[in-house]
Amino acid sequence: MILQALVRLYEDLAAQGKIARPGWGPAKISYALCIDAGGQLTDIVSLQVEEERGNKTVLGPRSMELPADVDRRSSIKSNFLWEEPSYLLGVRSKGPKDRSKQSFEACKQLHIQLLHDIETPAAQAIVRFFQKWDPTRIPMEPVLAPHMETLLKGTKLVFRVDGQFPQDDAEICKAWQKHYEQTDGPVMQCLVTGEETAVAAVHPAIKGVRDAQSSGAALVSFNAPAFWSYDQEQSLNAPVSQYAAFAYTSALNYLLADKNSVQLIGDTTVVCWAEGADPVYQGTTAAALFGAPPPAGLKDSDLQKALKSLAEMEPYEGLPLDPNRPFYVLGLAPSIGRISVRFFLQDTFGAMMKNIWDHHERMRIVGPDHAESKLIPLWALLRQTVNQNSRDKQSSPVLAGTVTRAILAGTPYPAALLEAVTIRIRAERDINWQKAAILKAYYSKNQNKDCPKEVLQVSLNEASTNPYYTLGRLFAVYEALQEAANPGINATITDKYFNAAAATPNVIFPMLSKLGLKHLRKLPTGQRIFYEKQIEQLKAVLDQQYPERLTLPQQGSFELGYYHQKQKRFEKKEEQ
Repeated sequence: MILQALVRLYEDLAAQGKIARPGWGPAKISYALCIDAGGQLTDIVSLQVEEERGNKTVLGPRSMELPADVDRRSSIKSNFLWEEPSYLLGVRSKGPKDRSKQSFEACKQLHIQLLHDIETPAAQAIVRFFQKWDPTRIPMEPVLAPHMETLLKGTKLVFRVDGQFPQDDAEICKAWQKHYEQTDGPVMQCLVTGEETAVAAVHPAIKGVRDAQSSGAALVSFNAPAFWSYDQEQSLNAPVSQYAAFAYTSALNYLLADKNSVQLIGDTTVVCWAEGADPVYQGTTAAALFGAPPPAGLKDSDLQKALKSLAEMEPYEGLPLDPNRPFYVLGLAPSIGRISVRFFLQDTFGAMMKNIWDHHERMRIVGPDHAESKLIPLWALLRQTVNQNSRDKQSSPVLAGTVTRAILAGTPYPAALLEAVTIRIRAERDINWQKAAILKAYYSKNQNKDCPKEVLQVSLNEASTNPYYTLGRLFAVYEALQEAANPGINATITDKYFNAAAATPNVIFPMLSKLGLKHLRKLPTGQRIFYEKQIEQLKAVLDQQYPERLTLPQQGSFELGYYHQKQKRFEKKEEQ
């Protein structure tokens, strides 16, 4: 399913002229090797262009459409018309001494083989260059001297013959296309297209997956006998035609190369796309779930309206979005020697947006500065599962993947999310609005009778009779009472007793009740009556009975009650 969807994406992009034709692809080129008609190297010219990196404008390589990058993970192979200095010139700073010689010979053999019968000036100039060039005489080449430091870094080079690029020569392009389309592989039925055709033994590399090999890694690969089936080695174990292999890797590399299309969640690189290759779908999803800026034509204030409209399978005015358009989300993670699929989801765009909207509705809770109206992006949610004072602030890669999949698919949240947030609450002995939102969302989706709907409200539910929710409210009142009696106190009852109160109320609350009486004596009459009323009302709901021990869902009710009551106190301060 993944490969079929990517092949369709390639065909959509190709129809729009946004992606290279088979046998060709984008390459990042920094310099041009200028040669004359006789094959003599005359100059090395920079092709770099200005680009924005952060707040700075720097020079970076130019993207050019050139013959497709070869896969040389297991052997020495050369690209055509462009390469690193070790291949085109035999210049190499590291590695075995004979490696640069082997690389140059592979490059020389390929170019002479493809170009020796072509009579155009550019083709013959390149042939003469390789016939004349001697890597052993590099130190005596005056043209190279000013550029040796740059060349030793392995920057990418392309030929330029008398001011013209050889990839613009029709005869040279024809020779490369013929070479690329040679069907020397076994003929089998392609699992993607269903056609009987030559299949690719090795698929092109995927580049741009976080923490994967920088030179590229394989998505489909069988590189050990343990993975072979019926003696089918390499990728012949899952036969994919040469066209389909090129198409799906080109489409995926296109998505990964676009920074606006890529989201990083833990160690997972996430890309998404809609059939038809319209980027506005990707932009809307990135804004709705990952906190990216909304696409052009959509203001931040209108994002929730658009999301709600799409969730109801209705188009939003001003955005060319079809809720019924097939939509795909792919999560990729690095693995040893290859890329692993963390998750792959497909549905209509409207169904995906409904799942995201439902998630945000479950997360909606009262907070500072009208926080309930804000969408909590996925990265902010996951940040609540780790210690922000630690050196490594990244959330668990597995947790990040399972939470993302649960949100997009509309399935229950993983138990690991509740466990991680609970650990942080116990360690910090406090609940901010994001953690409270996670508790509310978790138990709203993963229903439990000990954390019922009456406690899973946006703001305080004063009519609730849930004993665990009421205990949390009572603890918040005792906390407010202590702060009123002792302004500026360093260590509050929350610092000392919060975890114990949430776990064993019958041990802690009688102690808090006695402590509360001492605090009441310090207050003026009006304040004392105010707090006495609240305490008596809550105790009446509990009927003066405290449970011995609370389960995890019961503690969730306690924590939400504490949070809601505390936020109610802040609201009253604002009103005064």
